Amino acid sequence: MVNVPSPSAQDLPSFLLLLTLVGSFLLLGELLTRKFSVGPLVVRKVTHLSMGVVMFFIPAYFSSNFYPLIASLLFAGVGLVSLRSGLLTSLHAEPIMNDDGKLVPSYGPVFFPLIFFLQALVLWNEHVWILQTSMLVLGIGDALAALVGTAAGRRHIENLTKSRKSVEGSMAMFISSLVILSVSLFVFQNAFAGGLAGQPVWKLLALALLLALLATAVEALFSHGADNLFIPVSIAYVLYVIDVNGMVTIDAFLLGGLFALLLAIFSIKVKFLNNSGATATFLLGTTIFGAGGIVWTVPLLTFYLLSSILSKLGHKRKAKFDLVFEKGSQRDAGQVYANGGVAWFMMVIYSLTGDPYIFFAYLGTLAAVQADTWATEIGTMWPNPKARLITTFKEVPVGTSGGVSIPGTSASFVGSLLICSSAVLMNLSWIDQVGIVQSLLVIGVAGLFASLVDSFFGATVQAQYYDPIREKVTERTHSIAPDGSRVTNELLKGYHFVNNDLVNTLCAVSGSAVAYLAVRQLASF
Repeated sequence: MVNVPSPSAQDLPSFLLLLTLVGSFLLLGELLTRKFSVGPLVVRKVTHLSMGVVMFFIPAYFSSNFYPLIASLLFAGVGLVSLRSGLLTSLHAEPIMNDDGKLVPSYGPVFFPLIFFLQALVLWNEHVWILQTSMLVLGIGDALAALVGTAAGRRHIENLTKSRKSVEGSMAMFISSLVILSVSLFVFQNAFAGGLAGQPVWKLLALALLLALLATAVEALFSHGADNLFIPVSIAYVLYVIDVNGMVTIDAFLLGGLFALLLAIFSIKVKFLNNSGATATFLLGTTIFGAGGIVWTVPLLTFYLLSSILSKLGHKRKAKFDLVFEKGSQRDAGQVYANGGVAWFMMVIYSLTGDPYIFFAYLGTLAAVQADTWATEIGTMWPNPKARLITTFKEVPVGTSGGVSIPGTSASFVGSLLICSSAVLMNLSWIDQVGIVQSLLVIGVAGLFASLVDSFFGATVQAQYYDPIREKVTERTHSIAPDGSRVTNELLKGYHFVNNDLVNTLCAVSGSAVAYLAVRQLASF
């Protein structure tokens, strides 16, 4: 529920004090950076920590959210102007290098006040403790992770993000978040609305532990300041759906988080996923397993296990395509988001609204990514395969973006049916109301249609490059020469920003939309 702001005259002095305090932090940071040569990262993170503490206490000094909302918009604007103009150098330098060897600016100073604005708009008054908790974890935990990682980080976590993440920095994030969350869940017990009220101490501590793991995973996985947005969102979402809207129980969420963690560890051990992919799977899985229960878990596991196993089969036959495709069979975070991000979003919508038709949209997006995966895997494994470009029907080499084949297309439909079949086995009343045969047809067609959408975008807008080392067309932006040097491939068609992950996301969206609209239409008859 959005809390519509109303100004209060008694809040004006607090508003002016807040502007003065934050302005002083910014000016002091610039002075330390420009005059005393203090590292901008240190200055920014100390400011970051201080602002987290300030935002924690803001609700105690304002009777309404009007002036806090105004202040957060003002500082988001300052952060954006500074990002564009370079006015406040202490705010935006982040240790991420681009291809030219220059530091990439951070959007964190824009996202930090912006996420406070959004939470203050929704959680002010009786749920403001959720805002305070999430912002304090962001302010202190994220700052300590960067400071400890920079000063004492010795063990780098490979295959995570472009930003250098260390074990020591992640441990600082986890420990500080665990302490803050544990204390918060005890201090604010009188403010609990329902789902957390009366829970035993061990369950509250277990929830704090799971939330600390989630916050640590988000901080480790996101860079360019995006963690400033997603750390508080992840914490606030979990606390809200458990305590406020009653769609999720604490027991189910804890069990889902444990299962997601075990699945992520298993995926690394069997090399289904790399570190970033496993971390993303933990985040997605905790939400879907914890909020959706067995009904939502089984279709996701069906896609995950079948597609992962299929990716490992016929490895020798598919080896000749390894340098054509952008990525290998060991999935990373980008592929997990592309394949499961829309399903994750559907789960979040359902947990907040309870709309049963969202479940069919969820099945549709899983059918879409299953269809696309099966079409690619079966199409490349099939003996003596023949493929044609979907836009012209001219014969093209198997593995070409936009190429379709009879075995691959048939496999995409079968894969989609398996997704819906796994849901039918759950004996769900929603499917009975629509009809089992109708549900199978809707999800099967949605997956098949989405796989063709994927092929169409692959043939028209997805970036394809010429590899001068191996003299072939590829999805990869760079190649490695025999001497180990990195060679930039030449763009032949499409757009640089349209990679395979983006095309897979569009595929997932189309499958979800077709399934949702079709089921709503059936329900109207």
